[in-house]
Amino acid sequence: MDKVIDSPTGWVAEHIRRYVETDGESGHLFQGLPTLLLTTRGRKSGRLRRTALIYGQDGDRYLLVASNGGSAQHPAWYLNLTADPDVTVQVRADRFAARARTATEQEKKELWPGMATVFPTYDTYQSRTDRDIPLVILEPSGGDEALDLGEKLEGA
Repeated sequence: MDKVIDSPTGWVAEHIRRYVETDGESGHLFQGLPTLLLTTRGRKSGRLRRTALIYGQDGDRYLLVASNGGSAQHPAWYLNLTADPDVTVQVRADRFAARARTATEQEKKELWPGMATVFPTYDTYQSRTDRDIPLVILEPSGGDEALDLGEKLEGA
């Protein structure tokens, strides 16, 4: 089994640790916002990387915004999933494999308002950057290919 490397940002790593240890009982809601854990494969290292992200839902699909706080660069997790779209997701105690993709322009137009309702600051972030902030759609892929991520933790 590959080791999972949690976010190097201290407070994010602590959030992930609590989330994993409690199956999301502590951590699913972070400052009142729904969060999930996303594990991608590093595009350069090939190692498993996990972070906590605010999410929304559209039916059985999960939605993420690759805002990176409105910076000019995409977040590393987004670059990783564009290189390898097969990811693992944890929502509360539920862990599953998913396929990630960037929403089309039309999908983003339809889905962005819902994400801005979940976290209104996304609109502020978009106004601060010339970068078109991607909206990511995670579609559960079904099957048993989800990784057992609760076993080996690094960096937490």
